[in-house]
Formats: sequence, C-alpha cells, structure tokens
Amino acid sequence: MDQEVKYINIKELVLWTENPRDPIDENATDQDIVDRAIDDSSGKWTLKKLAKEMGGYYDFSELPTVVYHGNKPVVYDGNRRIILGKIKHRLVTIPNESNIQIPDFPVEIPCNVCMEDIALKNVYRKHSDTGSWQPLERDIFLYKFMKKEKSPFLILDETTGIISKNPHLNHRFVKDEIFKEEILKSMGFFFKDGVLYSVHNNQEGYSILSDISQKIKAKDITTRTNRGKVIEVLEPSSQQLIDQNEKNKTHISRITFADSKKQQAKPQTRRTPKRPAELFGGKLYLQMGAVSDLYRDIVDLFHFYNEEKDKLSQAFPSLIRMALRLLCETASKDKDASLDTYLSENFPKAKKTFDQDVKTTLSNQNVTEKSIIQLLHTGAHSYESSSNIEQTIALSIVIGAIITITHGKDE
Repeated sequence: MDQEVKYINIKELVLWTENPRDPIDENATDQDIVDRAIDDSSGKWTLKKLAKEMGGYYDFSELPTVVYHGNKPVVYDGNRRIILGKIKHRLVTIPNESNIQIPDFPVEIPCNVCMEDIALKNVYRKHSDTGSWQPLERDIFLYKFMKKEKSPFLILDETTGIISKNPHLNHRFVKDEIFKEEILKSMGFFFKDGVLYSVHNNQEGYSILSDISQKIKAKDITTRTNRGKVIEVLEPSSQQLIDQNEKNKTHISRITFADSKKQQAKPQTRRTPKRPAELFGGKLYLQMGAVSDLYRDIVDLFHFYNEEKDKLSQAFPSLIRMALRLLCETASKDKDASLDTYLSENFPKAKKTFDQDVKTTLSNQNVTEKSIIQLLHTGAHSYESSSNIEQTIALSIVIGAIITITHGKDE
C-alpha cells in the first residue's frame, strides 16, 4: 500500500535531520535535534507553545507522517510533537529550566506510514504556504526534494550568503519584489544556467548587496514605504557604481565573492548546547521485575537531585551511590551470584559496548574493572568519598550496561 495507518512505539521513531524547519547534519542523533529545538535561536520550534496548545491530551487525529528507511521509521512531518513525546517519556533529556509542561502522551501512536514521494508531497502541501517555512527554506525543499530548478533567490544565497546571514531578507516581499530577476538585472546582476553573473567586481557587488540589506533592515523600503524604488533608496555611491558599470560594461564575470565573504555571510553553526549528564548513560529497557523497579526509582531520585540540588546537602549524591550498590546486589542475587562475581564477569562485556568518549569518562573517574567493586563498597560506608556526583554518574554508566546485558528486555 502507498499509505497505511500503523501504531509505532515512540522510542522507535527517528527525527528527520533534513526537516526544512531547521536542517541539521545527517549524522545527528535525536538528542542533537532536541538540543537544537530547545535552544531555538531561530524561533522556529516553539515547543513550549505547542505543548500548551495541545491541551490536556494527545490528539490522535493528527497523524505524524513516517517513511521507513530500511528498518528505521523516520518522521517526515510531526517532528515537534514527537520531540514532546520523547521528552515526556525521557527518551531524550532537556535542561531543567526549560520548564515545558507536556500533556498525556501515549507510548504508541498511530502514524501515516507511506512512500517517500507521498510523504514529501504531504509535507510540502501542509507547510509551503502556511508561514511555517520561510521563502529560502521553501526553495531549498523544492530543489532538494521535489527536483525543481534552483530559484534565483536560492542561487543568490548559495553564491553570496546574503540571505542566510541576514534573516530580515528571508521574507516573501524581499524575494518577490527586491531580489527578483528584473530588479537584480537593473542593478547589474543576472542569472544564466543556474549561475550568478555581474557587471560589478566582487567587492563592488558585495557593497551593493550589503547596502540593499541595510536599507531593508532599516525599513527604508517596505510594502508601504518606497515600494518598487529599490535603486532609488540606495546610497549615492551604490547608485554611482550601478550606473557607471552598466554604461561602461567594463566586464561581465561570475560572482565568486562567496569564497572570501562566506564566513561573514553565513552564520556559524551554533555550538551544541551542553547536555546534562545522564545517569546510566541514557534510558534503559529492562525486563519487568525488582531490578527494573529499582532502576526506575534511582532515575527518579537523580531527577529529584537535579531539580532540588540547590536545596540539598553536598552529601546527597552518596544516597545515589548507595542505591547503585543496592541495584547491583539485587541483580546479582537474581542471577545467583555474589556481587563481586556478578560485576567482574560482566564488566568486560559491558566495556565492549562503550565508545571512546565513554571510555575516556570512565578513565577520568577511575572506574575500572578492578576499582568498581571497591567504589561501590566505599560508597556504602563513606559519604565523603561517595559524594562525587561525576564519579557516581560514571559508575552508573557501567552498571547500566551490565544490567542491560543480564536483565535487558528482549527485542
């Protein structure tokens, strides 16, 4: 079938890295996208507003659009709602100060599962003219996904970066009435075979386009002021350049100043916001029973600590350390093994699942196969040595991997 409604567990849904709202590197994780959405420096995500608009429950009439990439269900439409669901079920983390009040959210939700071409058409129909996309994002989508030719607006930005650098230019009025082919041609810029050419040299061209940007930003030209008088509002020096080079036809060349001005013209990628440290290295999926119950209690204890740490004593993390030992003892008894045997036999297996970043974290906190048992023993008897929250979190990462090996839920 081209389309079908299918219930999918929210933990399986993958956020779309190429979402026109705010595309990100294709290798980005769900957490990377959530970090970006929470940061929301562009004001395109507004998750808190969406959560409020949802009311007290999830509306099943609004189906996310999903396309399977191999075995991965990728969310093409509905990413904001899915982010809220992942936050609600603690599949991703957000800073405590975000204070997003999310309504009831089901673990499994109905999705419109379809072929990619149908998904892209649906996404375009729903967003292209609603105001949720700006003109540049719309043109990028048409070129990249709908196989349309690059618009002059897109070519101008790819060549100069002028629109990406200046969000006040990324509006329909600017695209339709200022940066359109006839107006640009009158200023000495023209397009041929998808390439921007000019009668101006790079420095002159950059100067003229920057002048236009400043005039639009200062509202010297709007839908009500000097409408249709683009050249007339420019500085005399810009008008002189346009007139001089148009008359002299000194040269016609391909614009190349993107190379020299690109760092100025295009905004740098924002630093990824620092993620709060995750206990156990993230959410665990365990078999039902005492180990799972205790694990969830410890996670709740850690959340309480993060929310109230300013009011708690410095010794509070020792409670988490003691709870980690209790968790290990519970898991070892469940496997009819001593605590020491349980940890020493499973530590090497757990270590094989770690990437280099995790291994570095463990090394920095002196969490090794030989030290883990002593660290847990010490934590039960000395609150001073067990109040190191960074070491406790490092311990929890190893313990999380171990109990996943012995008590993980079968896929």
